[in-house]
Amino acid sequence: MALNQEKRILEDYLAAKDLKYSRQREEILDVFLSLNRHLTANELYRIVQKKYPRLGFATIYRTLKLLCACGLGRELKLENGTTRYEHLYGHRHHDHLICTKCGRFVEVVEPDIERLQEKLFKRHGFYPQRHRLELYGICRNCKK
Repeated sequence: MALNQEKRILEDYLAAKDLKYSRQREEILDVFLSLNRHLTANELYRIVQKKYPRLGFATIYRTLKLLCACGLGRELKLENGTTRYEHLYGHRHHDHLICTKCGRFVEVVEPDIERLQEKLFKRHGFYPQRHRLELYGICRNCKK
């Protein structure tokens, strides 16, 4: 059911922008949604190539941008210059722990951090719109 909703969101977005809903875009969406990882465009390209060898990198990159624009994905630009993409639609807010050695991502939801952020917004007279928290360190496996 959720996959159909996500396809509908992409279809509606493309129609509103007078862009074509193509089988290629649907195939990329299917692969992107089937993976529960934070991927670079190159990683997604290599995975998609195994299933759909005719799809080029430019098509994958442009489709990732469309998925972000319509709210199905989010682009994460990391401090090391890498850009990763994650599912956004239907996922609750979370922050990230990122290993600086292997690049491992861990999604975390911490109510205490959320409350502190709300206090900071209020104390400084800001009205929250969004936030992003990335904590960098070395994971347990890399530390060994």
